[in-house]
Amino acid sequence: MQANNLKKKAEASLQKGITYFHSLNTHGGYVYHVTPDLSLRWGEGPKDNETIEVQPPGTPAVGMSFLKAYQVTGNNEYLNDAKEAAYALIQGQNKYGGWEHTIDFKHLESDHVSFDDNQSQSAVRFLMALDQEMNDSILSAATQRAIGMMIETQLSNGGWPHYYPEQGNYHDYATFNDGGINDCIEVMIEAYQYYKNNEVIEKSLRKVARFLNISQLPPPQPGWAQQYNEYLQPAWARTFEPPAICSSVTIKNINSLIDLYLALHDKTILEPIPDALKYLDEVRMENGMWARFIELGTNKPLYYDRNRIRVDNLEDLHPERRKGYAYQINIEHYLEYSKKRYDKALNLGYQELWNEEHPTLSMSEINKRLEKLAPMVQEIIDAQESSGAWITKNDKFKKTMPKGERWNNQYEVMDRISSRVFNRNIDILCEYIKLSNELNNN
Repeated sequence: MQANNLKKKAEASLQKGITYFHSLNTHGGYVYHVTPDLSLRWGEGPKDNETIEVQPPGTPAVGMSFLKAYQVTGNNEYLNDAKEAAYALIQGQNKYGGWEHTIDFKHLESDHVSFDDNQSQSAVRFLMALDQEMNDSILSAATQRAIGMMIETQLSNGGWPHYYPEQGNYHDYATFNDGGINDCIEVMIEAYQYYKNNEVIEKSLRKVARFLNISQLPPPQPGWAQQYNEYLQPAWARTFEPPAICSSVTIKNINSLIDLYLALHDKTILEPIPDALKYLDEVRMENGMWARFIELGTNKPLYYDRNRIRVDNLEDLHPERRKGYAYQINIEHYLEYSKKRYDKALNLGYQELWNEEHPTLSMSEINKRLEKLAPMVQEIIDAQESSGAWITKNDKFKKTMPKGERWNNQYEVMDRISSRVFNRNIDILCEYIKLSNELNNN
């Protein structure tokens, strides 16, 4: 009885939250933050009332939250909200079939596709997911254009650039930084699953699998760099991003290889992984962290400030770089997870590993998960305003500096409504409702 009461409260909270958040849209799209009085809006910096964000946690991510709520509840209002978000993206889809990181409805012209920070990738994934739920010719046409864009923009070596078309600089390089190619791989795997037996999509996946193989550097440094030039050499990007082994890229690529194996059922795809795992163990620093950049030939950590100024220690960097870029990272848990995942891929085979990663929960497992979710759901309900908003009180964030002035520990504090918080709360509420429904139906 108590669980059923919480489920009803979760459903009510879901509806209030979505109704309120939908009211914040601009042409169906969303930014990252707004103030409760709606006077200020932010994405990557302050935004006006005619601009939306493509980059997560903006419009595609919010649209996916609406879609998830529809899939769990069957409420057509949520599907319509998702459709509005999709149509906002479609309005901003450029002549290449992709997106930049924002859509400005005052100036819809856009001259390039960005794969930075999961921008175009998240839009394609959302459109594909929604296309499975709706019979809408405009949506379907835009989705196919977007998939075609993914094929067209793939480099001859199998990677994807930072931007498309060619810019004549590092944006043309095959770019793993910020998950660029990894997110493209996720898009194409999902496309392969949605649109069965598509030989063009399969060819794209095999091309990028080969790229991961040939871009791995040779022993004794068998990791991957953030970006590669046309000669498949690690290359400079921004002035603080040197040609180097990148530990975060390496651990992501290990998992992308396993994802590709699960999609293509080709065990040779896994061959680069053992050396990469061993290498990551070897280059852990004395403080337990991993350097983001590891010098080619020496394995020393690299720290570059702007203007390619190299310093010896993290503490020597200007605060704008030291606190604005992850020069040291902790991948311990991710590394252990990756080792176990690789062992399972090797020993279980693709079907058993797929089944393990997409399990059908038993009734006891559902009950256990619901017990874990219950306090989180209650916390979400308790934090919700009567309007339906979730407000982050006294949110502390970096102050946006005037052009040409470097940030130096300046912060602002104010109440804000966050797309990231909304997406997280919807995700938890939906999981709780979905599992409760499964329990009640058995």
